[in-house]
Amino acid sequence: MNTRIKIIWVFFLLGFLVLVARLFYWQVIKAKDLATEAKRQYQVGYSITAPRGNILASDGSILAGRQEGWLVYASVPEISEKINTVSDKLAPFLTEDPSDRNMLLNESNRLKEILSKKEAVWIPIRHKITGDAKKNIEAMGMNGIGFEEEELRAYPEASSAAHLLGFVGKNEQGSDQGYFGLEGYYDLVLSGKPGFLSRESDAAGSPIVIGDVREVSAYSGVDLITHIDKAIQLTVEDKLKKGIEAYGAKGGTVIVMDPKTGAVFAMSSLPDYDPKDYFDFTNELFKNPAVSDSFEPGSVFKVLVMASGLDAKAVKPDTICDICAGPLKVDKYSIETWNNKYRPDSSMVDVIVNSDNVGMTFVGQKLGTDKMYDYLDKFGIGKTTGIDLQGEMAPKLRDKGTWNIVDLATASFGQGVAVTPMELIKAVSAIANNGKLMTPQVVDKLKGEGWEEDIKPHEEGQVIGVEAAKDMTQMMVEAAKNGESKWTFLKGFKVAGKTGTAQIPISGHYDNEKTIASFIGFAPADNPKFIMLVTLKEPQTSQWASETAAPLWYNIAKDLFVHFGILPEN
Repeated sequence: MNTRIKIIWVFFLLGFLVLVARLFYWQVIKAKDLATEAKRQYQVGYSITAPRGNILASDGSILAGRQEGWLVYASVPEISEKINTVSDKLAPFLTEDPSDRNMLLNESNRLKEILSKKEAVWIPIRHKITGDAKKNIEAMGMNGIGFEEEELRAYPEASSAAHLLGFVGKNEQGSDQGYFGLEGYYDLVLSGKPGFLSRESDAAGSPIVIGDVREVSAYSGVDLITHIDKAIQLTVEDKLKKGIEAYGAKGGTVIVMDPKTGAVFAMSSLPDYDPKDYFDFTNELFKNPAVSDSFEPGSVFKVLVMASGLDAKAVKPDTICDICAGPLKVDKYSIETWNNKYRPDSSMVDVIVNSDNVGMTFVGQKLGTDKMYDYLDKFGIGKTTGIDLQGEMAPKLRDKGTWNIVDLATASFGQGVAVTPMELIKAVSAIANNGKLMTPQVVDKLKGEGWEEDIKPHEEGQVIGVEAAKDMTQMMVEAAKNGESKWTFLKGFKVAGKTGTAQIPISGHYDNEKTIASFIGFAPADNPKFIMLVTLKEPQTSQWASETAAPLWYNIAKDLFVHFGILPEN
């Protein structure tokens, strides 16, 4: 009997020890996990989105801004009509073109598929529909169809300044993120800071009136006030489009800047895309050619080399070229002029006016490879400009000390060196600005709730002296008046300009017919209000810049003269 009692006590003791151990496990070891799980059951959290900042033109008008948008969703258990009926009713309001029967049918089938999933309870149907679409869907009074407010990014001018602005897409987490242009570069400040709301709810998910509610407010994104002048931007885009059509070019770029501050007044590249419907376009169109595509500049580059020679005292405007009587042999290559015409005893002014490759080789030889490299480096060639746009790149210069006599000769007239359009206009702006190099900038001010911050112009340094800049400017004035594009010159206006026709390198050699035509100029030459670069890719009517890029430059400039109040002399 005693033995049985002892056995029973042992069983009770073991049971008690197991129970204590189990309680210790749940209440001590797993306490934190269980508390978290319990909290999840009665506490619900919501992310509060922060309104994205606007991007504004210099006059305050909206280039990219906030617009009311909605997520339309389905609460499947509450749907009272047949899935096919609901899908057919919704499809016209969620389709880009309801008149397109195939598009309408595809959307209806998509809705039927997602709404018919057996395990589905809450289904997002379409993100960022407009307020009008929401009203039309609500008017049908369908049970189980609801809406949550979202922000819709609006671009009032459609594709205007598309490369400049970029677009807002989705990141890997499904959140809004800016890509390319200003949207990408300033994404952090435009996005603001999202908030969070947590509250206690009952088993059915309804809020507990006396439950704990905690809210962290969302902070709106900062607005960007740009230097972009909408009148100039629209003019540039319209005339660039017409110019590309007229000259049969594959594409083109125009940049208008203030050389004294680096402020970008306008920037346009074609072909472009609509940032609102970016998903309908191929990825290669998102890249901004003005800051991401490089080309060998050809003769427009001569003004930088000549300015360097003037500043280094290697040449003067009246220095005579003693090798300009004919083609020049450099190693195994023959340097020739663009039109096979040679002018013995040309001055440096003549060399620029006639765009003489042999004369520019003369300047390069007077400078020498090391000085040539140092000046180009100071002009910013081979480096990104620092402009506030996402996606900028710049091909590097060959390393100093590795240049041979052929590299020196070809770089003197703009071959064997690659630049982006922004890189080129920044460098030439230094000539227009008495030798001072400025960082290009698109955004003028940051504006938040109750505060505003100016982004000051940034001077990078004195590249060449004032005297050399003035001498080079006068040479460019002569080139505009008397060079190969003189027929396009607007009489009475003091324009400093230079054409460039660059062959396109292909598989180790230059294509004889495909070119990039460009013209860069500033006005008035002695006190510039603007500098503008025009480039055309592979124009078909003529390969020469004097017959394509130059007339397009002056066609735009006529409107700029009026806009800036630039009057003809005398």
